Amino acid sequence: MKAAITGFVAQLALLFALEDLSSAGMAQVVRTEVIAVPSVTMTDQEFLTGREDGQPVTIAGELRLPKAAGGRVPLVVLLHGSGGIGSSVTDWEQDLLAMGVATFVLDSFSGRGIINTINDQAQLPRLAQAEDAFRALAILSKHPRIDPARIMVMGFSRGGQNALYASLKRFHRLHASPGTEFAAYVAFYPDCTYTYREDDDLVAKPVRIFQGGADNYDRVAACRAYVERLKAKGNDAQLTEYPGASHAFDSAALTQPVQFPKAQTTRNCRTIEQENGLLVNARTGEPFTYNDPCVEHGVTTAYDEQAARAAKQAVHEIVVTVLKPSVAASAAHP
Repeated sequence: MKAAITGFVAQLALLFALEDLSSAGMAQVVRTEVIAVPSVTMTDQEFLTGREDGQPVTIAGELRLPKAAGGRVPLVVLLHGSGGIGSSVTDWEQDLLAMGVATFVLDSFSGRGIINTINDQAQLPRLAQAEDAFRALAILSKHPRIDPARIMVMGFSRGGQNALYASLKRFHRLHASPGTEFAAYVAFYPDCTYTYREDDDLVAKPVRIFQGGADNYDRVAACRAYVERLKAKGNDAQLTEYPGASHAFDSAALTQPVQFPKAQTTRNCRTIEQENGLLVNARTGEPFTYNDPCVEHGVTTAYDEQAARAAKQAVHEIVVTVLKPSVAASAAHP
């Protein structure tokens, strides 16, 4: 218990430090709350078999309520990528707040003692953020200022993968609190190389993927094939591909491309769920590990102004259509 409290205090310090990153964005905020989210850390196999008795952990998120809104407001839960909470997440936070939409940035790393998973993805199971998101949804749905019917999840890279697969009906049955559901699922450059059982049976909500055609971290081809399967089953799923755009194309801080030579990538892997939630390497039939030959190293991240602008417009359209922020706030947003 003492360790959990110490980790949570450190986590709060990190979240409050993030306040200093966006003083301009604070003009859009009427209230900020740090909310603890009791969760568990479990293996992917445990998640896939519906267990909820993993290692207890207290994570936290920062809720910001928009200034130009009264009563209950819509909300977007933001799931960070392998690098943790960075400027791209806080940039989106400011943008959504300006539309009259509350934001909840969920930190899945600090409470678990993780700085980032870029070079070592084995530090945290791939589906941990989906569990965290479902638990946050249960708490936020009861918040007096949040409309439980207008909560969207949006994630980036690793977080995008979890935002995407949180749309599975099966995962809802296994892990979501009864009566709670996200209004839309938005995934930026997710890893679509995983195939789960019943992964073409989604909740009846919009699923949107945004990915760069030149992404060498999470290649678009896998998501293209997945969306084709989803559409064939009548799901409301769309992939928007930006030719020439790299991973993290929406991050304005990456005006100069940044290389991560040691970063692990599963771009050439194919992982399939078998019976009892076991994830296997499709090529070998053996349980998947990050020591498999298909796991490679070396990725590039880079900002693409044109793709970022187009993606922002597309997200605005989703927000207006699905979350229906107040007319005054939407009209005031450029």
